[in-house]
Amino acid sequence: MDTRDKKRIEVADIFRRYGEAYRNAHPMPLNRLRAMHAIEACRTAELGGHLDRCEHCGAETPSYNSCRNRHCPKCQFLKKEQWIEARAKDLLPIPYFHVVFTIPNDLNPLVLRNQEVLYNLLFKAVSETLLELSEDPKRLGAEIGAILILHTWGQNLMDHPHIHGIVPGGGLAEGGREWKECKTRNFFIHVNVLSELFKKKFLACLKKLRKENKLIYPGAVSQLASPGAFHGFISKLYEKDWVVYCKPPFEKTENVLEYLGRYTHRIAISNHRLVKLEEDKVSFRWRDYADDNKSKIMTVTAFEFIRRLLLHILPNRFVKIRHYGLLGNRCRRQKIALCRQLLRCAENKTEEKVKETWQEALLRLTGIDAAKCPACGQRGMRTVEIIQSWRCKGPP
Repeated sequence: MDTRDKKRIEVADIFRRYGEAYRNAHPMPLNRLRAMHAIEACRTAELGGHLDRCEHCGAETPSYNSCRNRHCPKCQFLKKEQWIEARAKDLLPIPYFHVVFTIPNDLNPLVLRNQEVLYNLLFKAVSETLLELSEDPKRLGAEIGAILILHTWGQNLMDHPHIHGIVPGGGLAEGGREWKECKTRNFFIHVNVLSELFKKKFLACLKKLRKENKLIYPGAVSQLASPGAFHGFISKLYEKDWVVYCKPPFEKTENVLEYLGRYTHRIAISNHRLVKLEEDKVSFRWRDYADDNKSKIMTVTAFEFIRRLLLHILPNRFVKIRHYGLLGNRCRRQKIALCRQLLRCAENKTEEKVKETWQEALLRLTGIDAAKCPACGQRGMRTVEIIQSWRCKGPP
């Protein structure tokens, strides 16, 4: 298979060709097995589907069901649009900032072997840093909100855990009786201040987890099982600069949702970045941020590609998008209403939800019409037969 093929290469193609051999050579946890199986089966007869026929020209097209796995490159588009639509009603007519918190690379091996525990710690350290500093009267002196999104990869598909935060440029002060807004284009907390408190909070909690025996030290981090080695490891992390950066606020409030869409349901690699699969090697596009953000092509063995991709399969039921402060799930409706009252702005009107099919949702949110015939171009595709799934009941 190469770039001359009409059909573009997909992650599913790589999994179908090399997945079984990789699984035989490398035992792996159930969550990775489930994700691989889902991606391999996605939009194939294994999951069943339906046969559509055009009522104008008679053309028939089989459509197979999606796996709906959150790590699948083909199953995120509609989910992303629906999530963005749900968040539209929470937008306020104020500046929003994009803040990114990154841990030092030295921590990556330990995080990789303690994913759930240390990903949760990353959320805790970032959220507490933002909320605590924003309430400081020397900073903003108000309760803010934040949407935090976990990404675990770099452009080269290696492990690179970091948090993207979308933060409104203002918050509630005086017990909710006043709205305080950031008056400059700079974030109301300097990145150096964010970085220092983030580092202290993360490392303090990391030491606590160690004390409570909630960390494991297999393989490449086995030396950290020694108290002396762990103490030295922590000491070196305190000496490092932890990278936090903030981008300028969005010019228009409506741009926030478009921007959010780039991050909320992104996975480690999308199909359009894949270039070719030949001679048991995969080539994909990546941006080298260390070399002036240049676009390059990286080629690795198929097994190495699979290994890197599987680094980013999240633990079962792990929540990678979380809301804090004003945007916390328990109080969002009431506090957003209070913010609107203080800002003297109208509520974002959203149409009352009605039950709709995925085809109707796709057309309404994206303009893509699943009823349009690929042969004659007219709207006339109708389901004439249900294709039963032939796979055995198993992991989704």
